[in-house]
Amino acid sequence: MLNVFVPRPNGLVCAAPEPGTAPAPDAVWIDLRDPTPEEEQLVEKALGIDVPTREEMREIEASNRFYEENGGLYMTATLVTKLDTDLPERTQITFILTGNKLVTNRYTDPLPFRRFIAYAARHPAVATSGSMVLAGLLEAIVNRIADVLEKVGADVDAISNKIFFRSYDSSSPLDFRHVLERIGQSGDLVSKASESLVSLTRLLGFVQQSGNTLVTQDSRARYRVLSRDVLAMSDHSTFLSNKVQFLLDATLGMVSIDQNNVVKIFSVVTVFLLPPSFLAGFFGMNFERLPLLHHTWGVTICVVLMVASAIVPYLYFKHRRWL
Repeated sequence: MLNVFVPRPNGLVCAAPEPGTAPAPDAVWIDLRDPTPEEEQLVEKALGIDVPTREEMREIEASNRFYEENGGLYMTATLVTKLDTDLPERTQITFILTGNKLVTNRYTDPLPFRRFIAYAARHPAVATSGSMVLAGLLEAIVNRIADVLEKVGADVDAISNKIFFRSYDSSSPLDFRHVLERIGQSGDLVSKASESLVSLTRLLGFVQQSGNTLVTQDSRARYRVLSRDVLAMSDHSTFLSNKVQFLLDATLGMVSIDQNNVVKIFSVVTVFLLPPSFLAGFFGMNFERLPLLHHTWGVTICVVLMVASAIVPYLYFKHRRWL
């Protein structure tokens, strides 16, 4: 799908070109979403650029992701999408600054893009050039990652309360399997957000170090602010990652403690039942000469001995505070 955005007095307007027609000359943003080969060739011919293929966008080498060619800046970032689902995914998006235009090539529709399009439609000052559109898109992406880290932080705090303060809420037993699943989901989300932040750090560093005149001074100022925000969020994501690892270790420790308590109960029950079992086995032997065998109170005395042999170890354990 080829979308062309043109600045108007009221804001950015999407003007989809006719099939086979070149984008409007006054367009500041050309968005290729799941483009067909014909759409790619049309944009390449109209702007004199080479749009990277999907396979080229997945390359992780800096030389394949950030480079300057024929006066245009080519930048590919790895972002995380589908953050509101249980299976967030990584995706690559290419930003190309050429002339006064920004070309984006993507194979997904992340929420920051939709938010920026809606915002730019009401605020014309944020989309006066391709570099300003790039700054706005990056700000929307960074804000989305910040929302994700806030959500993960709240989830981590809730998990921490469940693990370490469950004695205050004994209404329902703690399902450690569910807790481990939530910790794993939070850790996966943090790792993918961290990967996106690293990719954005490289992109912002490249565009700021570039001497290309396409990047205006106003845009460079916004990029510097974004770089500081990304650096602070990277530190926060590292903190969350360490906390997730701590909660994982703590949860596994709690599982071990609960398992040990179960084994302890079985061990104590075995100790309590061992003396009565010994007495029952002893007096149950089929020999004629056994103590109390023909005594009137033999059964009663035997039962009393069996009960006493179970109570005495219990009292001893309680006295030593082993129970």
